[in-house]
Amino acid sequence: MFVDTFWSLLPPIIAIALALITKEVYSSLFIGILVGGLLYSGFSFTGTIQHVFVDGMIAQLSDSWNVGILIFLVILGSMVMLMNRAGGSAAFGKWAVSHVKTKAGAQLATIALGILIFIDDYFNCLTVGSVMQPLTDKHRISREKLAYLIDATAAPVCIIAPISSWAAAVTGFVDGANGLTLFVRAIPYNFYALLTIAMMLALTFLDFDYGPMRLAELSARANGESASNDTSYLSKTSPTGAGDQPHPPVSQKGKVIHLVLPIVTLIVCCIIGMIYTGGFFEGTGFVDAFSGSDASVGLVYGSVVALVITIIFYLATRVLSFNECMNAIPEGFKSMVPAILILTFAWTLKSMTDSLGAAGFVAGLVANIADNRALMGLLPAFVFLVGAFLAFATGTSWGTFGILIPIVVNVFASDMNNELMIIAISACMAGAVCGDHCSPISDTTIMASAGAQCKHINHVSTQLPYAITAAAVSVVAYILAGIVRNWLVCLPISIALMILTIFVIKKAGLWQNSKAKL
Repeated sequence: MFVDTFWSLLPPIIAIALALITKEVYSSLFIGILVGGLLYSGFSFTGTIQHVFVDGMIAQLSDSWNVGILIFLVILGSMVMLMNRAGGSAAFGKWAVSHVKTKAGAQLATIALGILIFIDDYFNCLTVGSVMQPLTDKHRISREKLAYLIDATAAPVCIIAPISSWAAAVTGFVDGANGLTLFVRAIPYNFYALLTIAMMLALTFLDFDYGPMRLAELSARANGESASNDTSYLSKTSPTGAGDQPHPPVSQKGKVIHLVLPIVTLIVCCIIGMIYTGGFFEGTGFVDAFSGSDASVGLVYGSVVALVITIIFYLATRVLSFNECMNAIPEGFKSMVPAILILTFAWTLKSMTDSLGAAGFVAGLVANIADNRALMGLLPAFVFLVGAFLAFATGTSWGTFGILIPIVVNVFASDMNNELMIIAISACMAGAVCGDHCSPISDTTIMASAGAQCKHINHVSTQLPYAITAAAVSVVAYILAGIVRNWLVCLPISIALMILTIFVIKKAGLWQNSKAKL
């Protein structure tokens, strides 16, 4: 009765609406899960309990990919705790403040690091957050703004990077053509990702924020780090959330190298771990190894090795004792418990929508529009909007373009070199990233909150107006692309339109320049 109908989208819609209204994410997600179980079981009590906990939560926590991500998350939390205890984060903060003199410089450094770490979005979120937090705190940049910069350089950057776990996923969904070639050709048409980067830079250089983000920035500038701690879902007694130790010991011997070396080691080891799972050391080429990699397992391999190397390095340089290193590991685990709980609920909610056939329902809508040749020029814009809605409702971008890309490819099966097909494929990816970027139940959004140590719902509410602005300009860009079908014309126009939109918002008088108020 409720399967493969609009009702299949009701659970995530309820969960997201409640989260935005109540500002409380745990109960909102659980209510959404419960609604999904009731619809699937036909309002049977025992059927609902079975579907929610056995088919849903237990099944998701038994999935090898999900378990790998949770292990990676725990290890990253432990490494962040180790870097803090070793004094590496504090030393980097002092060094950065002496070299990065302005708030704009701190934001640009965060954006640059986010773009450089393009291998994987999960890795990006947690690494950029741990490295840049001391610098952004010193310049009184709110944790909400840090979370936005992290999130906006995670999925949007990965989706335009040919060598990334995202590129590997996209190429796997394309049958009958060279997936990597199509991915590369689609990059200039990935308007949402490119415009998000342009928007970040424009906001930084103009020293301008609007909506809830402006209020968060004003609060952080007026009250310093305490404002961020007030909005953090982590414990206030420790910068990393270790609530049972009011004053955790921090080594006075720490230097910048005690943060930089573990981070570099982590990056290198994770890259090696990913290409190892793709068969690189068995003769597979580098690009093919990335395409065939298991990112979840590769990140676990890399992070475990990096953790061991970090502990050995700290012991060798005597910044921490063996007992101090071992005590930091469970504290790092504790700091990631809120993110793990939200991820578990988000994955369970996704399983509810999957069982109700939400993907099939949306795929049918797209296929019907694609069959109407009179609307073919508007297909990219339509696909973008559908992809954004589906990813927003389900919290998954990979699942979204996994549904939509095969449909688009089938529409153009007789002409695989059709430029409109490339634009539509890019619209699939851009829409998926847009919805993922906006959704409170997206794993990357949750990771960005964890990386910035920002209260999750605050991150969502402050980021949403920015993401919607970029999405609105992207829709216009895809309408233009469907008519012109030349990225050399469409991309410059769309970037100019994005910058013009920011100027209009600034000059409209609805939002005052944050610099003027500060």
